Amino acid sequence: MLRTFRIGGIHPPENKLSAGKKITALATPKQVIIPLSQHIGAPAQAVVKKGDLVKVGTLLAKAGGFVSANIHSSVSGKVNKIDNALDASGYKRPAIYIDVDGDEWEETIDRSDTLVKECSLSPKEIVDKIAAAGVVGLGGATFPTQVKLMPPPGNKAEIVIINAVECEPYLTSDHSLMLEKGEEILVGVTLLMKAVNVNKAVIGIENNKPDAIAHMSGLAKNYPGIEIMPLKVQYPQGGEKQLIDAVIRRQVKSGALPISAGAVVQNVGTAFAVYEAVQKNKPLFERVVTVTGKAVTTPSNFLVRMGTPISCLIEAAGGMPENTGKIIGGGPMMGKALISDEVPVCKGSSGILLLTKEESVRKPMRDCIRCAKCVNACPMGLNPTLLMTATEFQNWELAEKNFITDCIECGSCSYTCPANRPLLDQIRLGKGKVMGIIRSRKS
Repeated sequence: MLRTFRIGGIHPPENKLSAGKKITALATPKQVIIPLSQHIGAPAQAVVKKGDLVKVGTLLAKAGGFVSANIHSSVSGKVNKIDNALDASGYKRPAIYIDVDGDEWEETIDRSDTLVKECSLSPKEIVDKIAAAGVVGLGGATFPTQVKLMPPPGNKAEIVIINAVECEPYLTSDHSLMLEKGEEILVGVTLLMKAVNVNKAVIGIENNKPDAIAHMSGLAKNYPGIEIMPLKVQYPQGGEKQLIDAVIRRQVKSGALPISAGAVVQNVGTAFAVYEAVQKNKPLFERVVTVTGKAVTTPSNFLVRMGTPISCLIEAAGGMPENTGKIIGGGPMMGKALISDEVPVCKGSSGILLLTKEESVRKPMRDCIRCAKCVNACPMGLNPTLLMTATEFQNWELAEKNFITDCIECGSCSYTCPANRPLLDQIRLGKGKVMGIIRSRKS
């Protein structure tokens, strides 16, 4: 019997319209806009100025703190300016504008397709190379990878878990990456294992990707300690705590980190980026992005340079459908509506979803009928309707007491609500407020 996590979960329609589509490299635009905040933590600090000439892979900005990440140029050309630009959050934040001229790469990057399996580096040297390359979690959270590989005192890793479930509807970037770069991913996993000094890794793949499971299982026979684990299809299995529960049957306590359960969890795209960083000296300046939607002419998986306006991706997938109601950055469950198609692709851009006007209209909200569907669906064991009410009445003590900060913002509650109540919207507001209160209390 296939494993899955044991609390909550839902089964939204998968709509994997771009499954089976090969990864296509997108042409570089005339100008890229590279935000300095492409990760959780402190923004990176620019080390270039207007007029500087840069190559593909040139360091543009250094990590601005312990939890931060370097940012590199995805193109060659001249720095036009450093100014504010719209990002996926809808706010204007500092970014570096680069006018593209040719495609000249830094000489230190190995551009060959030759697989490099052997690595003589020490664990610290591997972590340092990952940090230098600006690698972050590519599943959407964008947590700096090197920080995860340095467990706090008193914690020891026992297993590396690779998140290849891609449970978010519509998205297929991880699926396509496994089919085309499976061997490189497995080398990346061995590097992660060495970095945290463990001899076991599990790659969890949901059972709706039988071709990826078969392909990766065949390759993994040559990589000791790596197991491919098919998992039952259930959303949101891509959440760290849910995946740990599914794979090793351990619950992460409220407020605790995954390392407290002995697990280091990394996305499958991150494992590939680790391979490129350590074995090819290639910084993270491009990634696979799914462009999809029921009205999209050609749902596709594109290899895209960071800073490319999403309008270029939409055009390459057949153009903007006339009946487009919303552009979603990410998938329909956890993604957020974008206010412009000129928002640039960043490290956390896993997909672009175009919803039709009919799909994007919210239904009228009605009174809660106390059906408890949201409670049954919550993968964190919370009471979403109580947390929404606490937020509406600004009862922050009640919200904190009922673990609002444990919410992973998966949207399962809103999806199941027959009264169409905006549970996640309210809980997200309340969570932000309570976290601010906690921070001020600690300071």
